[in-house]
Amino acid sequence: MNTLSDNALMLKVKAGDLDKMGLLFERYHRPLFAFLYHMTGQAHACEDLAQNVFYRMLKYRHTFNGEGEFRTWMYHLARNVLNDSFRQQERWGGHAYDIADLSDRLGGGVAADEQLEKEQELDALQNAMARLSPDHREVLVLSRYQELKYEEIARILNITEGAVKVRVHRALGELKKNFLTSEKGSKAHEL
Repeated sequence: MNTLSDNALMLKVKAGDLDKMGLLFERYHRPLFAFLYHMTGQAHACEDLAQNVFYRMLKYRHTFNGEGEFRTWMYHLARNVLNDSFRQQERWGGHAYDIADLSDRLGGGVAADEQLEKEQELDALQNAMARLSPDHREVLVLSRYQELKYEEIARILNITEGAVKVRVHRALGELKKNFLTSEKGSKAHEL
């Protein structure tokens, strides 16, 4: 069977075949959830945010013209949903999303010491990611976790591919510095 491209599906949704949105949901719910999770650190909030992105896809389907990639358009909507969410939190006196408990993401069957060490490393990495500027965190999530090409990230962020490369390089440097600081801090607490 010939499967329809993402663009073709979204164009059908735009034309009124709303059932095709279910196929896009099946294809992109997990990657979208992962993007939102890496940006916020809160799994329970990400489900609502992901639903909001799919709602906006339906609401703004008339803006999709099929010339660019569907993923680019989807991540634009996701970024807008995130920005709206962050603004709403600030308005209500909330604070940035907390880092979720990572122990449920670890596989079983590992010795207790090794599991504790892995949890501490993941915690240090999540803390390092959380301390990145939003621009740096976003570019790392898109490039490393979502595995998008720099060209596609450039279209999503509306910047040049060269600027993406610079941001990724700077973000990795900042992440490394943050991670090493987190590790030193956690080892000081152990002593």
